[in-house]
Amino acid sequence: MRVLGIDPGLVATGYAIVDLGPSAGREALAEAGVIRPDGRDLADRLRQIHRSIAEVLAEWRPEVMVIEDVYSKYRHPRTAILMAHARGVICLAAGDSALPLVHYAASEVRRALTGNGRASSRQVREMVCRRLTISPERGNDHIFDALALALCHAGRLRLGVTLQVSARKGGRAGAGILPRRRTTP
Repeated sequence: MRVLGIDPGLVATGYAIVDLGPSAGREALAEAGVIRPDGRDLADRLRQIHRSIAEVLAEWRPEVMVIEDVYSKYRHPRTAILMAHARGVICLAAGDSALPLVHYAASEVRRALTGNGRASSRQVREMVCRRLTISPERGNDHIFDALALALCHAGRLRLGVTLQVSARKGGRAGAGILPRRRTTP
C-alpha cells in the first residue's frame, strides 16, 4: 500500500510518500518534499498548494492520504484559521481524486511513533529515521512530520485500527477510532 502523509501549511507544506511492506518495519520512503508557495495573497498560495498536491497525486498514485488535524493554542486562533485554509485545499485535492482521507491529531502521531503524545520533534524525527533507515539530515521538519503521519497510519493499519476515513463518495470525516471492517469469504 502507498500512503501519502501531508503536513499542511501556508508557507511550507511537507509531503511524504511511504510504501508499506507486508510486515512491520518494511516501510520504504518513495518520495518526499516541501511545497513552498510564492504567492503574495492567500488565494495564490492556496491555488499553488492545491495544484502541487494534485500533481503529487497524479504522479505517485497513493492509496490513502493522511493529514494532520488542525491544532491551535488558545492564544493563537488566527493560526488555526489560516492552517484550515491550507487543509481545505489539500482535502479538496483528495476529494477530486476520490482518494480516502484520514486525519490524525499531532499528539496521536507522536504517541504512535514514540509512545508519548508529548514527545519532542527531535524524538519523532529519530523514530522516523530508525523506521525508514534514513539520515536525519535528509529532510526538514515539514518532511519529517509528513513521514510521521504516514508511519502512524501504517501502524494503525497493522493493528487493524484506523481513524474513520472520509468515504470516496460523499462520506463524512470521523473523529473516533474504529476497527477496520473485515469481510469473510
